[in-house]
Amino acid sequence: MLVEKNVALQPYNSFGIQARALKLVRVHSQEALEEMVSGLAQEVGDAVPPLVLGGGSNLVITGDIKTLVIKVEIAGRRLLEEQEKGFVVEAGAGESWHDFVAWTLEQGCPGLENLALIPGSVGASPVQNIGAYGVELQDRFHSLDAVDLRTGRAFTLNAAQCGFGYRDSVFKHAPSGDKGLGLSGCAVITRVRFWLPRPWKPVLGYADLERKIAETGIQQPDARQIFDWVCAIRRAKLPDPAVIGNAGSFFKNPTVSVEQCADIIARDPKVVHYPMADGSIKLAAGWLIDACGWKGRGVGNAGVYDKQALVLVNRGGATGGEVMTLAKAIQTSVYERFGILLEPEPVVV
Repeated sequence: MLVEKNVALQPYNSFGIQARALKLVRVHSQEALEEMVSGLAQEVGDAVPPLVLGGGSNLVITGDIKTLVIKVEIAGRRLLEEQEKGFVVEAGAGESWHDFVAWTLEQGCPGLENLALIPGSVGASPVQNIGAYGVELQDRFHSLDAVDLRTGRAFTLNAAQCGFGYRDSVFKHAPSGDKGLGLSGCAVITRVRFWLPRPWKPVLGYADLERKIAETGIQQPDARQIFDWVCAIRRAKLPDPAVIGNAGSFFKNPTVSVEQCADIIARDPKVVHYPMADGSIKLAAGWLIDACGWKGRGVGNAGVYDKQALVLVNRGGATGGEVMTLAKAIQTSVYERFGILLEPEPVVV
């Protein structure tokens, strides 16, 4: 196990925050990861688990990382099965998510097109249960392989075992959590598989996509057309992390009861809201933040993107502390006006 010392992390987090990893090891295969786990005790110590780093797109670093950083760089993409009812495709955890989505379309395996241009790695996708434009990862998930950092043993999880929720999974909960089943800090995902059903059916019930249909006159878009539309929509709304540091959507869209929503509508009739299958109502966090006057404002070098209030950005030289100070100020504003506490999406370390 080659451990790199004092590694700059600015290139490895999409916010572009300057920080250093005192110890970092790059993992290129599951077998190498299994072999290195036996040495983790010496590198990490007994108390603090390692930080697992993929694409760094859902991360706010607030200082130098003193524990071991495991940089997952496992590559590989393949079509595992082709059945009458669908395809099973697999990718290494270190693959770019967007590149993988594009590759599935090139292979004639549609189904992930609504999730195009989401930053980050394939390995991080089930951790966050990523989702966009009417599709969540759990809708297309098949299974994943991972290595237990406590034992060095490889294991496989299906969808039920991943405990998916809204931007949530078993990988975001500590083992001492509900039923002791959490895997946060205890496992590294190495490969992920997806089930893409056929015949393919487009998912179009989202306002932005419906606008594209109206604009273009294309009533029955194919998967490639939807992919292109999603890319165009995201590029128009969201800043490119390569140009302006950011972690995408910073807060989860909150859910409220019908009664709570009615109360908010009585005070703010224009609030953007969506009915959910379970009877709850999802509110647009970006609208709530914008309504509190935060769009374009900031704290120090951290700011709220002027085109989308849900995105916090690095205006140049922002620290993790500035980002979190801004986030907490936004939470306070939204809570004082609407009685809703916004929950951040990124991991804060």
